Amino acid sequence: MSAINDQQKALLAPAVTLISWTFFMEAWMYATRIPAMSKYNVKYTNQHLSADFARQIPASIRWKADNYNHLHEQPPIFYVVILIMVFLSQSNGGAASELSLNDSVGGATGLDVNLAWAYVGLRVVHSLIQAIANPIFVRFGVFATSSFVLLGLTLRTARLVF
Repeated sequence: MSAINDQQKALLAPAVTLISWTFFMEAWMYATRIPAMSKYNVKYTNQHLSADFARQIPASIRWKADNYNHLHEQPPIFYVVILIMVFLSQSNGGAASELSLNDSVGGATGLDVNLAWAYVGLRVVHSLIQAIANPIFVRFGVFATSSFVLLGLTLRTARLVF
């Protein structure tokens, strides 16, 4: 396998950032959940359902775990889309950090990189909204926007494949 080029790094950076954010959310989940289990004297055995466990701790503690789970639902599609773009990309001699919206990176463009970063930013905002206050309609608006960004990125990737 050849060395990774700057263009491929530009596409992979948002994916690595979202993976890192997922680990941050996992740490936040443990940092709140483990003390809550002691504080609220949570009882849990292999005979209990996860819903039984969830009822024993406040919703504000569960929100972090809910978001951590959400980061394993839609984002894997994002990771695959990015990997397809990287796989299909080829070095064109330009620095990816200098891409304009229409400059090509082996088929991918600066717009694709910007869409990838937009998706990651929206997922981080979604996480913060859910983990801190969880206003459902606001959270849904951010989620829907991120879904449309991912759809756009997916359609742009499809143009490289078909």
